[in-house]
Amino acid sequence: MIIKASQRGGGRALASHLMNERDNEHVELHKVRGFVSDDLHGAFLEAEAAAKGTKCKQHFFSVSLSPPETENVRPEVFELAARRIEKEMGLERQPMALVFHEKEGRRHAHAVWSRIDTENMRAINLPHFKRKLNEISRGLFLEHGWNLPDGYKRGQDGRNHRSPLNFTLAEWQQARRAGKSAADIKATFQECWNGAKDVTAFKRQLEERGYYLAQGDRRGFVAVDVQGEVYAIPRMIGQKTKAVKERLGDPSTLPSVDETKARVAELMEKVLKRHITTLDKESAQRLNPIRAKRRAMRADHKAERAGARSASGGTLGGRIQSPPGALLQGPERRVGLLRGKHSAVRKRNEAEVAFKRERDAKERQDLITRQLAERRALQANVRNERQRHASELALLYRDLAKTRALSDALEKPSARTRAALDRAKPDRTRNRSTQSGGRSRDRTLEP
Repeated sequence: MIIKASQRGGGRALASHLMNERDNEHVELHKVRGFVSDDLHGAFLEAEAAAKGTKCKQHFFSVSLSPPETENVRPEVFELAARRIEKEMGLERQPMALVFHEKEGRRHAHAVWSRIDTENMRAINLPHFKRKLNEISRGLFLEHGWNLPDGYKRGQDGRNHRSPLNFTLAEWQQARRAGKSAADIKATFQECWNGAKDVTAFKRQLEERGYYLAQGDRRGFVAVDVQGEVYAIPRMIGQKTKAVKERLGDPSTLPSVDETKARVAELMEKVLKRHITTLDKESAQRLNPIRAKRRAMRADHKAERAGARSASGGTLGGRIQSPPGALLQGPERRVGLLRGKHSAVRKRNEAEVAFKRERDAKERQDLITRQLAERRALQANVRNERQRHASELALLYRDLAKTRALSDALEKPSARTRAALDRAKPDRTRNRSTQSGGRSRDRTLEP
């Protein structure tokens, strides 16, 4: 299981976070050890009071234990992980609490230890706890046969590796420039050229396909696409410049390339923002019935667990009373003590209590396992919708980023452009020095 930890203070806030039923579907205080109070808020207030006798401000060691999403992990496994952590970190005698959370079909735990050694009134040091916890986590994955995350896989030299062959399709495509093939682009331009009799028709057909007619730097016809790429019309349609001008007329009536890019960027930004808003609304509408079903499922699961607790006579692990008349009473008890019957009855009752406690624990775990399976099935629908929304949104944001980059490039000239402008400026200092030098030479030659 994935183990994450931090040293922190703030007992009240930590207790409120761990017992928060608003953000978690089920919360269970599984274990409180070493505190006078059996309530989490009271226990953490005790730890804070003990810390006031020291200079320690981060007197809690808070650890989250997250098993793989598809695994049904029993409480004993979480307890085993907590024991290994406290043994490795030197916290075996320290007060601790263990809380279970269930959310979106996943069950995880939070373990919190007090770092304050009350006998010596000092905080226990926890050096290199992240590295140690990673080793414990890796061991739990291997022992239970869970698939190791990529971060825990090792190469032959003991270091983590990632092969380029393991790149996802999205990562591979991100490194490539998106766009159509040259043959498709030329075919598009030729189709528009063949179907247009004048510049108005040609311009309309190009814009329908995402290209905008403009005047090039050399007073020729070019087209600009939504990504800011510039295409020379004669080259794309395979015609001479003279033939293009004969059909389309004078290119000076068209806007410049920079003006066209600015217009395209403005149009694209508006369209993309509208698409993003529409995508968010559609995704929210698809998620609404799933969320309603999730709320109903949470209520049903809580009712089932409450019914199971009442049927078993209280919370799991609670004291189970012996049935009335199970032990010998009055004169029968004295006779039974002499004959050894009382001891036999007590042992039989204790065995029955242990059997019922184990049966209740198994039934409760089976109930939790079944509910988690139902919740995971529902969460799969949520995850699929979120992934669909995220992938579509990523494409839109990528196009929006390109559009904004194009606008920024138009507002800020490139370094090459600035250098060309600097070279084109007259060197007034050099001219002044030359002129002044000439006048000085002239003065020296005067008689």
